[in-house]
Amino acid sequence: MAKSFLRLLGLALALFIHSALADDLQDIRARGVLRHLGIPYANFVTGSGDGLDVEIVQRFARHLGVRYEFVESTWPTVLSDLTGKEYSFKPSIRETGSRPVRGDIVATGLTILPARKQIIDYSDPTFPSAVWLLARADSGITPITPSGNLERDIKATKAVMKRGATFVADNSCLDPTLYGLEGKGLKLKRFILGAGNVNEVVPAMLKNESDMTLLDVPDVLLAMERWSGRVIVVGPISGEQRMAAGFRKDSPKLREAFNSFLAGIKKDGTYMKLVRKYFRGAPRYMPEFFVDIPGRD
Repeated sequence: MAKSFLRLLGLALALFIHSALADDLQDIRARGVLRHLGIPYANFVTGSGDGLDVEIVQRFARHLGVRYEFVESTWPTVLSDLTGKEYSFKPSIRETGSRPVRGDIVATGLTILPARKQIIDYSDPTFPSAVWLLARADSGITPITPSGNLERDIKATKAVMKRGATFVADNSCLDPTLYGLEGKGLKLKRFILGAGNVNEVVPAMLKNESDMTLLDVPDVLLAMERWSGRVIVVGPISGEQRMAAGFRKDSPKLREAFNSFLAGIKKDGTYMKLVRKYFRGAPRYMPEFFVDIPGRD
C-alpha cells in the first residue's frame, strides 16, 4: 500500500512538473491566465504597474482572451523562473538544478544575447538597444569625438575606460566579456545585480562608487533626463543590439502568437504610441529600428 501510494505520488508530481514546464498557448488559454515575468527596469517595467513591456503584454493577454498576471522576478533568476531550471553561466552554461516555473513570458527590456539563446527562444525584436559608456559629469572624463566610424569610436571609448573605475555586471548585457574588456588592465567593478537591479547603477556611480558605467541605451536616455547635468555619454561600447520577449523552448505556439500580435500593433500604430509614451527620444537616437514602423513621425 505504502509503495503504491509513493508511486502514485511520484507520478502525480512528475505530471505536475511536466505540465508546468510544457505550458504552451493551448494550456494558457485553458488555464485562463498569462503570467508575465518582469523586473523593474527603466521604462519597460516601472514598478508602478505600467511600462512599455507591461502594456504590450497586458494587450497580448487581452488578445488571447486570458487574464494578465504580473510576476516580479530578478535578473539572476528570471530565466530560471521561466524555464524551471537553474543555471551556472561560467565558464560555460550548464544546468545545476530545478525550481518552480513562475511565468510564461519574460518581457522586461531583455537583450538578445548568445548565452541566453541557448536557454530560451526570443520573439521578434521589441526594442532597439546598444551599450554605451556613461560617466559622472564631475569625473573629469570627456566624451570622445565621433569619427563617423563605429569601430573607431568603440576603440576610442574603450581607451577612455583606462582613466577610472567602471561598473560592469556579469551575465547581462553589461557583461565585460561580451565586449573584450577583460584582461586589458581596466579597473572593472562588478555591480551585483542580485543585490539590486540595473536602475541602481547610475545612483551608485553618482555616489562616487565608480567613475563610469556600462549602460544600455534605453537606460541612458532616461538617465540623461533624470540626472541632467550630472552624467555624460562618453561613447559607444557596442554596435546596435535588440531586445525581445523570452519564451520557453517548448512554448512555440505562444511565441508565434506573440509575434503575430506584435506585428499587428506595429502595423496599427499602437506600438509607436507606447514608444512615445515611455521612450520618446528612442526614434531620434536609434532611427534605423523604427524606420519602417507606422506612426514613427
